[in-house]
Parts: sequence; structure tokens; C-alpha cells
Amino acid sequence: MRGTEPDPPQPVRKPEEPADPTGSPWPMGHRLADRTQANHATVHALLAAGHSRRSIQGQLGMTYRTVKLLADATTPEDLFQGQWQGRPSVLDEYRPYLDDRWNQGCTNAWKAWEEIVPLGYKGSYQRVRAYFRTKRLSADPVTAPPPAPRTVADWILRHPDFLSDGEQLRLKAVLAHCPELEALTGHVRSFAQILTERQGQRLPEWLDAVHQDNLPGLHTLAAGVDRDRDAVIAGLTLPWNSGVVEGHVNRIKMLKRQIFGRAGFALLRKRVLLAP
Repeated sequence: MRGTEPDPPQPVRKPEEPADPTGSPWPMGHRLADRTQANHATVHALLAAGHSRRSIQGQLGMTYRTVKLLADATTPEDLFQGQWQGRPSVLDEYRPYLDDRWNQGCTNAWKAWEEIVPLGYKGSYQRVRAYFRTKRLSADPVTAPPPAPRTVADWILRHPDFLSDGEQLRLKAVLAHCPELEALTGHVRSFAQILTERQGQRLPEWLDAVHQDNLPGLHTLAAGVDRDRDAVIAGLTLPWNSGVVEGHVNRIKMLKRQIFGRAGFALLRKRVLLAP
């Protein structure tokens, strides 16, 4: 119910207008939308009083095209369809998170606004309230389309610092619906930290944590790592690696392919030995 939503801490607050029972699509809480609605009413009032469109143009200081658009529109909603539909909003990237919270039973706009502000939302509370009002007036429930599995895998494998605010919100919503996926994400990010920060001493602890969760796919990887645990720990700890040797092997293969069918081993030997 609307009465359960606390008012924002503002020194002066206008009384809240009741929700439009007709389900009007006119956007609420936008200064430009309110101004357009007021201009529409003014233009039609002047037309009803007998003023011409040219006269209204001079009185209101508008262009003739603007006066024509306002005069030709029977209702402000007609202007909404052309001017506002599909217009980008600061709330767009947070809509999937709000949709998920709505589906979870959180219908309090103030609480939802408090949740997305720490996540980077810079807009006003009125936008969130208006978005929730459209949900209440909608006959059909609004649900966010689920992301593709490949997209979720990309979010999990990337470092959290490289995810946008919207991607973090959507990943958080996905993990909230799947405890197994949340556990998998924790293990993947923990292993990534071991790999990038050379913390091989943490590998036994990571393997034990993996075996405690019911994640068969990850168990297969852990079993392969455990079979050669000492070598893996050395590779995750010591600064030495076989990268230089592999680089020379790839270079020799490239030279061999370049002269294949046109020269023999003698030229290959010289190119390898005499190359800088």
C-alpha cells in the first residue's frame, strides 16, 4: 500500500497526488513532462478563448511548430508517445534490479531507493516512486528477462572492479536466486586471486572448500589439480615459468611453416641459430 512508504526528508513537500486510475502513461516526476503538460493546457485554453495559433505563438514565446504540436495533441498523453517513449533515463540500468526486488515482494519504493543509492544510483526518489507506481497500475506483472548463461559466466569470470554498476546489480539478482551459482562465484573469484597474486599456499584450503560444496563440475577441476598438487602450488608461488621456452618453440614452428616445401633443414638451422 502507498501509505507504508515513508516520505523523503525534504523541508517542503507538496501533498502527493493520488494515482491515476486510468493508468495514464504520462511520466511522473519529470520537470519537462510537467511543463509540457502545463503548456498543453495553456494552449488549448487560449484556443478555446478564440486566439489564433500565431497569436498564441507571440503570447507564449514559442515557435510555431511547438504551438502546432501542442494544439494538434488532444491530450498530453499523445505528446508522451512521441516525445518520451524510449527516452533514456538515469534509472534504466537499475530497472532489472528493481524488477527483481518487486518480484521478491519488495513494493516499497523508498526501501528500493535506499538499496540502489549505495550501488551508484544518482537519480531522485521520485523516479523510483513513479516507476513503482506504473507497476501497481499495470494489469500484467512486470518481470525482468533473465540474462543468457554466457552473459552470467562472463560476469563471474571478470574482476568485480571491471563490471559496471548495472552488471553488478544484475549479477547480484541472479546469485540471489541460485545458491549453487553464488557458491561457484565465490570459488572462481577466490581461485583467481590465488592465481594473480601468487598465493599458492592457499590452494589446499581452496580445494577443501570446493569439495565441501555440491558442485560436480568444479569437483572435476579440483580432482585434476589435486593429482599434481605440488607442481600446481609451485607454479602458483614461484616466479619462474616455462614461458620463454614455449616462446622459442612457437618461433621455430613459425619459421618452419614459412619455408615448408621451399627449403630444407639446413636453411631452417641457420635461421634459428643466426636470428637475433
